[in-house]
Amino acid sequence: MRTGPKPGGPRAPGAEQRGAEPLKVKEIMKAPVYTVGVDVPTADIAKLLVQHRISAVPVVDASGAVIGLVSEHDLISRDGPTALDVMSPGIVSVTEDTDVDDVRHLLVDRRIRRVPVLSGGRLVGIVSRADIVALIAMEWVCEVCGTQARGEHPPASCPTCAADTVRFVHLQQPPGA
Repeated sequence: MRTGPKPGGPRAPGAEQRGAEPLKVKEIMKAPVYTVGVDVPTADIAKLLVQHRISAVPVVDASGAVIGLVSEHDLISRDGPTALDVMSPGIVSVTEDTDVDDVRHLLVDRRIRRVPVLSGGRLVGIVSRADIVALIAMEWVCEVCGTQARGEHPPASCPTCAADTVRFVHLQQPPGA
């Protein structure tokens, strides 16, 4: 069974494809997002991360604006009684309409693990490296026409050329792409 596109066929996610629109952050972000205020004790933050199996939480001010993140790393590498004392300030964020490929580059180039997603200055979601990795596992391409589809399983038929589900192959991203 093949696990990638045929030679000369479709390229990795993010590459321009015939009939394929770039995937947007709003399609893969996690929402709603757990947040903490600046005065939340670090012990409570640790409990929140463990309880919800997440690795970081945005810190918001009284108006709800994101002012930092507290990650597992922050909790074990910094001393302080509250979120304000241990958070990483200067957050890099994206919007719902940012291309996922741009976020992938941002995570790699900045060596960060997650980015808050904002809409009109308000927190609406979060995208992590894990979300991008999960996307790679969900990409399918039609061998007949090159149309891409996303999902746990390939579509029953191609929306472009009506090819059967067996004509879809899992699209793997080449290393370093």
